[in-house]
Amino acid sequence: MKTLISFRTIYMLLLVASILFLTISETKGNNIYPGDEAYAIAVEKAPAPIGGLEAIVKKITYPDMAIKTRTEGKVYVLVFINENGEVDDVKVVKGIGAGCDEETIRAVKKTKFSPGVDKGVNVKTKLAIAIQFKIPS
Repeated sequence: MKTLISFRTIYMLLLVASILFLTISETKGNNIYPGDEAYAIAVEKAPAPIGGLEAIVKKITYPDMAIKTRTEGKVYVLVFINENGEVDDVKVVKGIGAGCDEETIRAVKKTKFSPGVDKGVNVKTKLAIAIQFKIPS
């Protein structure tokens, strides 16, 4: 009787599957960046910029490079907000370049947020924000 799959092939497949399983179970699949485990994603009351998104947009100066290159679009950032509503860090998830990413980070870091609340307690929270860049007419 001829074996279609050798024992060595089965052993290698099991080994690869085990390594993949261990890697996925270690990361738990919910962290985008290392070190952000202490920040909650889902809370009873999500943080929000004081003054709304308009407060962030008012702090943005359209970069000269973006005007020269006619760069438009949305910059998506992940904002790490502490228990006091202050911005600890900002990470660009998807940028458009030409200085718009850096300008978004600068404006978001200058903004005060209402803190995230979970079970009646202020908590560290992650918040995703998209900032639209459109060349002024």
